Amino acid sequence: MFGLIAFMPILVTIILMVGFNWSAKKALSLAWAIAAVIGLTLWKMTFHNIMAYSVFGLFKAVDVIIIIFGAILILNTLKQSGAMAAINNGFSNITKDKRIQAIIIGWMFAAFIEGAAGFGTPAALAAPLLVGLGFPPLAAAMVTLIMNSTPVPYGAVGTPTAAAMSTIASNIKAIGVNPELFTITTSKWIALIHGTIGIFIPLIAICMMTKFFGKEKSIKPALEVAPFAIFSGLAFSVPMFLIASVAGPELPALLGGLIGLVITIFAVKKGFLMPKKVWDFPNPSEWEEEWKAKNNVEEESDEQPAMSLVKAWIPYVLIAVILVLTRIPAFGLKQILVNQKIVIPNILGTKGLNYELGWAYLPGIIPFMLVALITHVIHKMDGKRVKASWSNTFNQVKDAAIALFAGVALVQLMLNSNVNAAGLSSMLTEMAKSIAGVAGQGYVFVSPLIGILGSFMSGSATVSNILFSSLQFETASILNMSKVLIIALQVIGGCIGNMVCINNIVAVCATVGVAGVEGKLIKSNSVPAIIYAVASAVAVAIMIYMGFNPLNI
Repeated sequence: MFGLIAFMPILVTIILMVGFNWSAKKALSLAWAIAAVIGLTLWKMTFHNIMAYSVFGLFKAVDVIIIIFGAILILNTLKQSGAMAAINNGFSNITKDKRIQAIIIGWMFAAFIEGAAGFGTPAALAAPLLVGLGFPPLAAAMVTLIMNSTPVPYGAVGTPTAAAMSTIASNIKAIGVNPELFTITTSKWIALIHGTIGIFIPLIAICMMTKFFGKEKSIKPALEVAPFAIFSGLAFSVPMFLIASVAGPELPALLGGLIGLVITIFAVKKGFLMPKKVWDFPNPSEWEEEWKAKNNVEEESDEQPAMSLVKAWIPYVLIAVILVLTRIPAFGLKQILVNQKIVIPNILGTKGLNYELGWAYLPGIIPFMLVALITHVIHKMDGKRVKASWSNTFNQVKDAAIALFAGVALVQLMLNSNVNAAGLSSMLTEMAKSIAGVAGQGYVFVSPLIGILGSFMSGSATVSNILFSSLQFETASILNMSKVLIIALQVIGGCIGNMVCINNIVAVCATVGVAGVEGKLIKSNSVPAIIYAVASAVAVAIMIYMGFNPLNI
């Protein structure tokens, strides 16, 4: 019963956003109020704790807003400097086919950025690039969210997988297994299952794009590029699997994305598997109103400064280099940046409830804002253009702030609701336990859904793994299922959740200027998310049925 009641804020959010097309800021604000009432009455939380954890959530939202601000600032800076026009021309020179452009940028380039930074950064960078190439903003948001799923287990140099392993370290030791061996083995099976299905993700994303946004309203144009889409899936998934099998979770997305990007661009240049006809969206005058950006921000000047392609790409090259140097521990910079924090201790007098803003390690500041400032100089931007880039960014970000504040406050309230006088677990854990109890031996099909649920609410595959990995491990023990494969499904589910998670959708919509249609994206992206989850579960169910059990635990 408590699991069902705990689900109410989420259910209300889904119904209002998907069924009634409410904006995220309205739906999430109401959902927070419902969660607060449930916390007060059934969970018997104190009013003080409800407010403290909610305020903590408001502070945590600042992290996400800074990332969004930095990504938008880079885009607006490149618009004002004339670099975006040069970059668009450069990609157009590689190919003018929007299907291929989506794969190169939304799949390969975003995979590399995911490996380096994670936490919503790839879609926030890739979607504006696609908009600059002439994609409808809503289409750019949808495609990048769908494609930013397969690389996620190894995002931010393996953070989501490492978080899962850290959470269950004591569980692993308790059954006499070496945690490092468990990590390498699980990382390998995540890559095999995730990567095998991920081969088809570029094709699925392009099918969605041509079906919803093409002149034909059909998947037929997508099938025309099926050979290249599958090739691009292999170009990333194969290196990802090989690296994960040998080196663990830190580098598969980073190096797999870089290797795949080089292979894919080379293939396009050579005309390998290229479609016979170039495909494009309808003329912008024919676009539906909700496809378009709603922010009336100042666009770049009609008179763009002349700029070489090399000079135009310098900011993105700097971003990639800085991300690599600051995310890989071997370079020695990661820990220095991580240690730079602004701490607000004991929020509302709650002992131990401390907010830490790791400002130097947030990609919104380093590298995004840092590179924007450098770009002002190297692109020789005048004061008027610099001012326009910053003011436009502030105008766009303010629309997403309320939704993010409400959403993260809701998550923190539900996550910390275990601090109560009723003796109950947190609302999120009660939900997951109820689902597991009902599922029984069919749990293998529920496992990835729990991972998706965690990401949907928290906006992070890492947080999903922290929330539910222990539950998944213990449930696998009770049901005598392979712990490696069930944990793999949790990680995979958390990553699939990136397609539909509220925070990512709000962030990407704000970045491309289509705030207010988040419910439509949840509805459309739920289709590939369900396909991905079912395919993963079927693969694991077959393995379990055949008696396959990695590490025999």
